[in-house]
Amino acid sequence: MSVSSKKFQDFLQEWPTPDTGPYFDTSINSNITGLVGNTVLLNCKVKNLGNRTVSWVRHRDIHLLTVGRYTYTSDQRFEAVHAPHTEDWTLRIRYPQKKDSGIYECQISTTPPIGHFVFLTIVETITEILGSPEIFIDIGSTINLTCIIQYTPEPPPNIAWYHNSQMINFDSPRGGISLVTEKGPVTTSRLLIQNAGQADSGVYNCTPSNGNTASVHVHILNGEHPAAMHHGRGSLARFSSLVMTVSLGVLLILLPAT
Repeated sequence: MSVSSKKFQDFLQEWPTPDTGPYFDTSINSNITGLVGNTVLLNCKVKNLGNRTVSWVRHRDIHLLTVGRYTYTSDQRFEAVHAPHTEDWTLRIRYPQKKDSGIYECQISTTPPIGHFVFLTIVETITEILGSPEIFIDIGSTINLTCIIQYTPEPPPNIAWYHNSQMINFDSPRGGISLVTEKGPVTTSRLLIQNAGQADSGVYNCTPSNGNTASVHVHILNGEHPAAMHHGRGSLARFSSLVMTVSLGVLLILLPAT
């Protein structure tokens, strides 16, 4: 056999086919969404690997992260995970940040190498109370606050509501306080406080056990107009400034010329 024929035969042996060479199980999910701070696993399943190795490469900077069961990056958040005699080659990312979003390639050391792309998106939990950050309620009306929690790895086990830094007690003698929570990909928590009084004014916080806190300032109106509450202090300051200006002018007029 000539040298060229042997090289061609070696090339054919290296080239991956589902029957003889390594190939990827493409039924594995290749679009992964993770949460900031929560460990994510990027899985790659390889069939017929033989004596080849599997590596993980980050495409953003073409950085080699792992080779086989060894980690090749100084960033200790990344780790190669593989159980012997299994087909799964996993890249574990601890404490992921938004900047870790992007394309990662699981690569087999054939000639030429073949790869399988995994698309990672890291999101941050969003907690918000619908409406304006300041809400104006007529005295005697019902306070109706709806809190939305999105992008959590699972629905929040608990959602606490606070009024002026004190946890709301739904069994308090005041009565008329209720909470309706619906859990799912987007979780909603609705706080209802009937017959609102001046004591119910203040800052309300919605705090899911696995998310950020959202706040809203509730003003209880007793016949006032919201605009007057908004601008009352500013109007008073402008009035005081005007009085001082007029007084200074009168004083200058009354002072004898030197």
